[in-house]
Amino acid sequence: MNLLTPTLLAASVAAAIAAASATPAAAADAKEKCYGIALKGQNDCAAGPGTTCAGTSKVDYQQNAWKLVPAGTCETIKTPGGHGTLTQGPAPV
Repeated sequence: MNLLTPTLLAASVAAAIAAASATPAAAADAKEKCYGIALKGQNDCAAGPGTTCAGTSKVDYQQNAWKLVPAGTCETIKTPGGHGTLTQGPAPV
């Protein structure tokens, strides 16, 4: 029995190290703000000047309105005016 205890302890330590080095589930769910992709009235909260919160963008693809998208996908989203961007643009005039 004494030989079993060190083996179990070693297995427990190895499992703990493997779990600590694994990618957290939160990283898989990471999101980023993507500007210029929301349709009129479909932006997420705090869109910038001219908007107060979610659903207040005035025009389609408003450059200062954002939507949350999976991290790393924003700049691949195509719109009639180009691609999504990670930086806020000007408010519509």
